[in-house]
Amino acid sequence: MKHTMKFATAALVASSAFAGSAFAGSLSEPVVEPVMMEPVPVVNMGGEWTGFYTGLQLGYADADGPGALDGDNGSYGFHAGYNYDFGRFVAGAELDYDKTDIDLNNGAATVDSVARAKIKGGYDFGDYLIYATGGYAQADTSLGDEDGAFYGIGMTYRISESYSVGAELLEHRFSDIGGVSGNDLDATTFTVRGSLHF
Repeated sequence: MKHTMKFATAALVASSAFAGSAFAGSLSEPVVEPVMMEPVPVVNMGGEWTGFYTGLQLGYADADGPGALDGDNGSYGFHAGYNYDFGRFVAGAELDYDKTDIDLNNGAATVDSVARAKIKGGYDFGDYLIYATGGYAQADTSLGDEDGAFYGIGMTYRISESYSVGAELLEHRFSDIGGVSGNDLDATTFTVRGSLHF
């Protein structure tokens, strides 16, 4: 009986000491492991298209008038404008001028040039800009100056910070050519363009 009591007492003291040391250890300050932070990827907000630009263009023009007043020819000209980049959306304005010599029905009339005042809105893909455009056009013809409207699409690729190339497809509508009601002329132009950016 005495041996049993001594054994039980010794066991109780040992377990109390073990529990006390474990409890004391649990109160110690936790060891903080350093956490490696992964770098946050930079979101591509597109390119930088804000600024003035000017350049030259070379293209093709096809005119379709009333009756047999149809014709086509090459064209060349220049442009100048300003873009503002809002992040992904780019807005701008431009003036351009194309010289051509479209013979409508073997000399019945000619189209000598087309001048345009444009507004543009597009999406910034970084080095690429895809845009829609429209505005006012004036055609210089052998029958006089004719006012009209146009709309179209274009694409510009930024080769470097100061130079870009692109292409543009435009549809024009000139009404009452020569002052004759219903005497309308439709024209399609396609140009390739090179621009310097400032």
